[in-house]
Order: sequence, then structure tokens, then C-alpha cells
Amino acid sequence: MSPQPGAGPAASGPSRRALVCLPTYDERENLAPMVEAIHRVAPHVDVLVIDDNSPDGTGRLADELAAHDPRVHVLHRAGKEGLGRAYLAGFAWALARDYGLVLEMDCDFSHDPRHLPELLAAAERADLALGSRYVKGGGTVNWGLARKLISRGGSFYARTILGVPVRDLTGGFKCFRREVLEGIDLPTVECTGYAFQIELTFRAVRAGFRVQEVPIVFVDRRVGHSKMSRRIVLEAVRKVWSIRFSDFARRHRRA
Repeated sequence: MSPQPGAGPAASGPSRRALVCLPTYDERENLAPMVEAIHRVAPHVDVLVIDDNSPDGTGRLADELAAHDPRVHVLHRAGKEGLGRAYLAGFAWALARDYGLVLEMDCDFSHDPRHLPELLAAAERADLALGSRYVKGGGTVNWGLARKLISRGGSFYARTILGVPVRDLTGGFKCFRREVLEGIDLPTVECTGYAFQIELTFRAVRAGFRVQEVPIVFVDRRVGHSKMSRRIVLEAVRKVWSIRFSDFARRHRRA
């Protein structure tokens, strides 16, 4: 585990209602197996499918799953606006319904559901539990050398510029306590793409929340095609500087 920045340990308490936010776009082949896998390891967790009007009918399938399982909910959006906007819509939905824990997770099995219990357990001790590829016990599978260099280099670059002692700043498998989402001024989040994950973790650390990295193994997409591109990476490189000098960063300067 890496150092756990923040203002001290999160308050302990009874288990909280948990919701997995699951953004989808053309994930019909993955959706039902993913929901089943989530509930196999965490039967008490609800799932919110956030579908961006998928042409392949993912949204219709999500409605069918929800009709047969009260733990499954669906949020339909008019079209693609970026992964970050999908998550922000999911967070707003969760906060309006009093969930105590809100998770981010990809639908393509790159985030293995078997790690969910570990993230949920860590969230009993920390404000943000972050699935990390770059702490002891974590790793990646089916990645070429170029992607490994981009991912590790991106986290190192962002960590250096932002001064945040988190090893995996670009990871998107997370469990937030609702207090974090309420405390990091979600309406002013600037990034919508690859840098969205960097910005959320940076804001959590700057606001004094306790972050714990939990080792995960990240597996490349089981079905479909990766959404990673050179344009996305270059945008993130630029956005890191915007995050560093944002109004939020100025309002939450280190003591």
C-alpha cells in the first residue's frame, strides 16, 4: 500500500448503502455478465447503468435487467459527452438517493469485480479507496510495452506536477464515501476524459480526505475495443496544468 494522504482516518461506522456507477456505450455483450459478476461477489450492492444512447441496444438491455432485479437501475443520457460527464451524472443520481458509498467501474471487465469487496472494506477506513495498479500486489495483464509506459509515465507526470503522493492517479476503479463527493465541488470539475480521474483524486487529497490505494490487477478489454488514443493522452498532459492552477486548487492550498 502507498502512503495515505489526508487529514486523518475516516470515521468508522456501520456499513453504508453502496452503488456501482457503470457507464456504458456499446457494451451489450459485457453488461449482463458484468452485473452478474458484481452481484456474485457483492450481492448487497446496487448498480446504476449510465447509458449514452448506445447504438447496439445496451440501454434496452439495461432496462430489461432492471425490470427483473431491484438492485439494477438505469440512467439514460441523450448521447456521448465523455466518461467524466457520465460519472458526474451518476454521482448526482447517487447523492440524491442517499447512498453512502459510490463506486466507479468500467463495464468491459478491465476492472475485475473480484476486487469490489476489498475496495468496500477499505472505504470503511478511508474516504476514498482507489484501485491501484502500481502498488505492491497490483499490476496489468495483456498490455504492450507502449501502453505500460504511457500509463506509468502519465501517473508519474501527474503526481510530480500536482504534488500528490498517490501511485495510480489515472486509475478509474474507485470507491468514494459520499462526503468526498459532497466536498470536492463536483459542478466545477473541468475534465471529462482521461484526466477526469486525476482531477477527482487530486481534489480529494487537496480537500484533506484520506485516500487508500488498494492493489488491483487491470486486464485489457475482454470484448470490444479500447477507447484509449493519442489525442486522449495529450489532452490529459495539458489538463494536469489546468488542474494544478484551478480555482479549487487555489481555495484548498496546503497548510
